[in-house]
Amino acid sequence: VYEGFGLPVLEAMACGTPVVCSNASSLPEVAGDAALLVEPHDVDGLAAALQRALSDEALRRQMIERGLAQAARFSWEKAARETLAVYRAVMQPCEGSEPSQGSRVR
Repeated sequence: VYEGFGLPVLEAMACGTPVVCSNASSLPEVAGDAALLVEPHDVDGLAAALQRALSDEALRRQMIERGLAQAARFSWEKAARETLAVYRAVMQPCEGSEPSQGSRVR
């Protein structure tokens, strides 16, 4: 029932697979408007969402298109760029300054 980040959802979307997942944890944020969301223990709701995704060609095409766009928002390259930008911003005030007495190794 709990998914820490939702990487399987993004992987499926990146492969052009329509996604049906629970509306718990991080999945609504990760899936955005590109997936059909159901309550975690709602078996009938899950079956209905799967049936909808399988039988409605227009919906399936829309889910695939939105899924590809949503997955692109979470690329590893983007994560690396954003992480590096944070490191640079944190380190910038320290460049050229001497370490304080408390930070020296003894």
